[in-house]
Amino acid sequence: MIDATESLTQRVEPLEAGEHVISARFLNEEPIIALSDGSVLLGMNALRIKPHGNGAILVAVSDDTMLLTGGDDGQIVATKADGSVSILGNEKGKWIDAVAIGPSGATAWSTGKKVVARDGKGGLKEWLAPTTAQGLSFSHKGYRLAISHYNGVSLWFPNTEGKPEFREWKGSHLDVTFSPDGRFLVTSMQENTLHGWRLSDGKDMRMSGYPSKTRSFSWSHDGYWLATSGADAAIVWPFKDKDGPMGKAPRECGVRHSKVSAVSFHPRALVVAIGYEDGCILLCRLTDGAELLVRPAVQNEGRVTSMGWNKTGNRLIFGTEEGAAGVLTLP
Repeated sequence: MIDATESLTQRVEPLEAGEHVISARFLNEEPIIALSDGSVLLGMNALRIKPHGNGAILVAVSDDTMLLTGGDDGQIVATKADGSVSILGNEKGKWIDAVAIGPSGATAWSTGKKVVARDGKGGLKEWLAPTTAQGLSFSHKGYRLAISHYNGVSLWFPNTEGKPEFREWKGSHLDVTFSPDGRFLVTSMQENTLHGWRLSDGKDMRMSGYPSKTRSFSWSHDGYWLATSGADAAIVWPFKDKDGPMGKAPRECGVRHSKVSAVSFHPRALVVAIGYEDGCILLCRLTDGAELLVRPAVQNEGRVTSMGWNKTGNRLIFGTEEGAAGVLTLP
């Protein structure tokens, strides 16, 4: 995929974001960047729209169909690649804490304890978490939503009347993610650890040793590896076997004197993009540990806050907390 003799830094086309980048992704092969000031940039020409009016964007997530943003104006907005926007929900007077996109156009959001799931036809269901809902993630199989909160995770089927299933582990759970095959559920925690469950029987899995909190996850295309931020390398846990990472050491990719702040697995190869707090970006190949520099560390441009690949994996977009952004195009 990559010729190690080439300088990938010369293949990066800069984009002028100008504000803290909340999310940098592709929609229909077009770059789309959500900024903290409430702007969304579309395309390589960085067409600027304001889906939240004068409000700020607090959280954002995307798939191949939409960018979903939640703002301090209480609105949940879907932005498409053509610049069209749709208001999917409005929690007046509230700040949106988390958003998620699921299968068949489903979406979800939370504010405080309140969690709202919206199916692809616009039907709404609400549920109150036992404490503040910190993270949301849809299963890749079926209309099932994981909600992380204090002391565990709740698994909610919005279209059923029964109570959500509860997976308990003491402490404050932050972000949450399902494995692509639906076998595992993993959360990041306030205590600088990860916790996981095997969903078939609820078996606990503890992944510790991080010097700081993990706030970026990314699964490999085959679902066998989970890359994470929070250390001076990308920590990549194995999930191929039935016990997941238990009893196994993780891979460490891209060891540097700067903590990893963002990770993004290639959609077709065992290559992970690694962004650091000093602005550096590397590509690392799991099979042999080979590394290629995408972006050197840059003073005063802040940590890498978001990265994402296009569908085919020949383009990588990134953004930083101080408003730098760019697109790498591979040969």
